[in-house]
Amino acid sequence: MIATLLLAAAAAHDRYDAAHAPRAADLLAQAVRFATVAGNDAAHAAQKAWLLRTAAALGLAARDAGTVTEIELPGPPGAPVLGLVVHGDVQPVDEKAWTVPPFAGVERDGRVWGRGAADDKGPLVQALLAMAALKEAGPPRTHTVRLLVGSDEESGSSDVTAYLKAHAPPDLSLVLDSEFPVVVGEKAWDGLTVSADPVERDAGKPWTVSSLEAGLAPSIVPDRARLVLRWRAGEPGWKELVARLVARKPSPGTRLTITPNGAELEVLAHGRAAHAGVNLEGGRNALVALARVVEGELPAGGADDLLAFARLAGQDLRGAALGLSQDRWGGYAVNVATLGTHAGLAPAEEGKLTLVVNLRRPPPLTGPQARDRLFAVVSDFGTRRGAALRAGGYFQDEPLAFDPAAKIVRRLMAAYRRATGEDAPPAISGGGTYAKRLPRSIAFGMWFPGKPYPGHDSDEQIPVADLHRGAHVLIEALLDLASAPPLRDPFAP
Repeated sequence: MIATLLLAAAAAHDRYDAAHAPRAADLLAQAVRFATVAGNDAAHAAQKAWLLRTAAALGLAARDAGTVTEIELPGPPGAPVLGLVVHGDVQPVDEKAWTVPPFAGVERDGRVWGRGAADDKGPLVQALLAMAALKEAGPPRTHTVRLLVGSDEESGSSDVTAYLKAHAPPDLSLVLDSEFPVVVGEKAWDGLTVSADPVERDAGKPWTVSSLEAGLAPSIVPDRARLVLRWRAGEPGWKELVARLVARKPSPGTRLTITPNGAELEVLAHGRAAHAGVNLEGGRNALVALARVVEGELPAGGADDLLAFARLAGQDLRGAALGLSQDRWGGYAVNVATLGTHAGLAPAEEGKLTLVVNLRRPPPLTGPQARDRLFAVVSDFGTRRGAALRAGGYFQDEPLAFDPAAKIVRRLMAAYRRATGEDAPPAISGGGTYAKRLPRSIAFGMWFPGKPYPGHDSDEQIPVADLHRGAHVLIEALLDLASAPPLRDPFAP
């Protein structure tokens, strides 16, 4: 019996290599071509139709379940359900910052390029093809394997909540939206907003702030920040200001473009985008760079106050400047993310200038405790500057933790070890996943440890070799969990 199961397990891996690996990159390129950013309903609908067709072509059952698409590899009647969970939506893009079109779905240099290639359409394709390989060549299953494809994980995560109102959750789920070998801690997602009226308290400079904008979304390190100054009256004289700005060395990894244009002067900071929760160190924050370069050069008022707070919050990546230093779980991750008049997390401030600082919070502070501490920081900062700053934001999330000795953790670690031959410690992640919203779920891959995570970055991409390697890790986990008796109390030791 054991020999038969081992042969069937080997056959599933072989089937993936022979029949499905050759199509993986092309399928991912197809998925990337759907620009499934928030608000693009046509792209979401087209991707859902593509999912249903692709699943059917692979011999898998597929259903439109509203905000979630279900794709299923059936087990015996009445079998428990093992869930695989991914999301099909993506973060917004600044196309000018890409060297390849973000939604072209390009395969080049052994990689698939485009928004969502890593987060989270690569894992979506891996799950589809792993399920197909098991259907065609795997051992008998004790579980139904059900892939759930969400639709707004990057812009609110209301999809799973809506889904659960009409559908029972799987008995156990693996969320394929994070890191290998398995994630035993997810930090909380906080969003501090600091708003100010876009008015000046004095006219101490011969120029005024005409416009100020930076960043795409809270979870992306901003790679572009733009300030436009306007000469108040008379013949513009930008020469001395330009000379001072040019003489200031920008933050490492960033650069400035300063362009006089008659009565206006554009100051543009360029950085590098990155995932604010998973690869914060890989980013180069253009907003913080701009704030540092123009220090002391703006008239007192809302714009100057918010850039000053951006300098404070951006002094370090771990929250020390905000009084939040914490060693547990690697500490905080602080991204000075967006600045502009589109309020986002502060709808009451629409039309006002609003700065958003995204923080990934480890234990022990709760959301209300973190909110109160940060609001006090904003209040004290405003008092020192004589500025009317208003604090707000989102603090409803909490960290998620698992026992590293839990049965499911040990089984997934073993599957990773069998598939890769590598030992790696369980991960702590700054990127929150559906595991916080779906009962009895835990994040499992699909990104390999030790590699910079490109999700949310410009020129997002995934190596085709890693696409296959991750699929084999998933197949190994499915061979174990979907073909064995159900785990009793999987989250207990």
